[in-house]
Amino acid sequence: MKIANIDFGDRPVFLAPMEDVTDIGFRLLCKRFGASMVYTEFVSAEALVRSVKSTERKLDISDVERPVGIQIYGRDPGAMVEAAKIVEEARPDLIDINFGCPVKKVAGKGAGAGMLRNIPLLLDITRRVVDAVALPVTVKTRLGWDDSDIIIGQLAEQLQDCGISALTIHGRTRAQMYTGEARWEPIAEVKRNPRIRIPIIGNGDITSAQGAAEAFSRYGVDAVMVGRATFGRPWVFREMRDRLDLGPGGGRPLTIDEKVDVLLEQLRINVERIDEYRGILHTRRHLAATPVFKGIPDFRQTRIEMLRADTVDALTATIERARAMAKAAAEPQRQTTNKIQ
Repeated sequence: MKIANIDFGDRPVFLAPMEDVTDIGFRLLCKRFGASMVYTEFVSAEALVRSVKSTERKLDISDVERPVGIQIYGRDPGAMVEAAKIVEEARPDLIDINFGCPVKKVAGKGAGAGMLRNIPLLLDITRRVVDAVALPVTVKTRLGWDDSDIIIGQLAEQLQDCGISALTIHGRTRAQMYTGEARWEPIAEVKRNPRIRIPIIGNGDITSAQGAAEAFSRYGVDAVMVGRATFGRPWVFREMRDRLDLGPGGGRPLTIDEKVDVLLEQLRINVERIDEYRGILHTRRHLAATPVFKGIPDFRQTRIEMLRADTVDALTATIERARAMAKAAAEPQRQTTNKIQ
């Protein structure tokens, strides 16, 4: 599968761009475990044009993580064009336009998924950004604003006509936010459209290796994009690659020790990249979501301590205690499995 001249190989799996999640440290971990493509946190065009330092820092990318995309959002055509030119100077492999973010502070102001209520403006921005830069430009969007306005079939053709190099479709409407189930059949219909020549990337509820494999086999997409399932679980890309490349049961699952070591490495990366306090805050989202510690009996108090720790030493000690608890909880299950075998 290719986007412009970037060859991703067979059935690639992408890391979705996510605010406060896809910083460079997390992207590098996901890349190490097999992510075919990673994206920065999404970047406000207006903030970038105003030279807001915190926004400019989101443009920091590393050659190690390539191919990497930078995603921008906004509703003003002039700002979007100027932001795209600034992003191009950061030398990503492509520029992605966010027409899919459903949160109120973005969509409520007419950007992100809010653009789905103003298709002429959405297409004007897309066309102008494509014309303004030499890099490939891609788009990420949703099925439509709500169930009465499922427009992705026609919109995909219009966006292709604007000159984009690939389209990512999240299988929900803006009204759904992140609730309910993602609908993949409309994505498949876009892919089956004989007029569509660009790659179609499916997104929404891909949480397992089996789910990734089914997205390719049932819906025919060119790539899948994984978002919230990566929280506290960057090794999910290894699980998906093993399933896609080696078949069911292929590959060796990571041990509890290996997974906890990854979480500790993520903590170290965040602290070194920012500072101790903010590095810990940036890691908490992943610690709260990781499946490594789920199912441990009487874990509630330890989890509270983990999420309240405000020094690296205290947090590391709590994680190590959680590691021991997770291994102890897994031991009876391992012994039962061995007896069955």
